Amino acid sequence: MYRVQDEVSLLRASLAGETEAWGEIVSRYKEAVFGLCLGFLRNRADAEDLTHDAFIRAYVNLRRYRLDKKFSTWLFTIASNLCRNRLRYRRYHPVAPPPLQIDGGNDPAQIVAQEDRAAQVRGGIDSLPYDYRAPLVLRYYNDLSYKEIAEVLSLPEGTVKTRIHRGKIRLKHVLENEGVTHV
Repeated sequence: MYRVQDEVSLLRASLAGETEAWGEIVSRYKEAVFGLCLGFLRNRADAEDLTHDAFIRAYVNLRRYRLDKKFSTWLFTIASNLCRNRLRYRRYHPVAPPPLQIDGGNDPAQIVAQEDRAAQVRGGIDSLPYDYRAPLVLRYYNDLSYKEIAEVLSLPEGTVKTRIHRGKIRLKHVLENEGVTHV
């Protein structure tokens, strides 16, 4: 475990070639980046691949990062761009949905109902245009602020708020049309 706790110090140490410092950065952000990628792609294998790729790209380009800016936003921007590229690729190379996984400790009927509802919501989000889907994923799956979403997507903050609002309305209509009543 690397002893330095300050993020800027870890980044400076990483720039100096200390691999333990970069390892600490990766351990701090890997779950968040994976969650972002999974939220965009809805495919665990692709999300794992792009999480790995995002950290490689961030490390290779670390000299371009400005230490006065928030590192997580910069990293999420890299991951978001990789996801966007993968989604473009998927238009021409569709993927099969992941299999249903049941946890043995709970009521299987309840688990299946929750999985069905979650799948319907994911399907509804996936059916939205990227301009609405991306802000919703960043806000509700990655818990980013409007300001951070604006930075990641290179949009004005007001546009982000509008797209989230309109995206929620569109999602509600999609889910109502599919018969989902409580989300």
